[in-house]
Amino acid sequence: MKVKNNENHATGGEPRILAVCRSEEKGTRKEPGKEGVLKENYGLEEDAHACPEGHRQVSLLAMESINKMKKLGFDVGPGVFAENLTTEGIDLCSLPISTRLCVGKDIILEVTQIGKECHAGCAIMRETGKCIMPKEGIFARVIRGGKARAGDRIKII
Repeated sequence: MKVKNNENHATGGEPRILAVCRSEEKGTRKEPGKEGVLKENYGLEEDAHACPEGHRQVSLLAMESINKMKKLGFDVGPGVFAENLTTEGIDLCSLPISTRLCVGKDIILEVTQIGKECHAGCAIMRETGKCIMPKEGIFARVIRGGKARAGDRIKII
């Protein structure tokens, strides 16, 4: 497996996972945690968005995006925007569709969508008045699963 240089996509520091987040219901904040199991062609175990169908099995959002909201005065952190993986050090929304990411030693994700349209009943939009997932979040399929942990490195392959 060939690993590309991350410098073009990094926003500072080594790209890594900060939090693994899950929720029991769609459209709500997710609870940040230290680890979770990503299942091949399914998503994050015990998360409302996990599904063998479709291309949005896992969502990712950069802490750099969350920090933009903090600077606007919002009390936000990992999981608030319903992302499964909160990252640091990688410019997620600059990644082309079909980019593959290696998370930790085993996991391979394939980027399937950049951004999304918020649904009408979005709890995050109601709570904060603004949601960054539509422009700065990304979605991926789980090509190869494994345990994702806070601190795991992310490599573009």
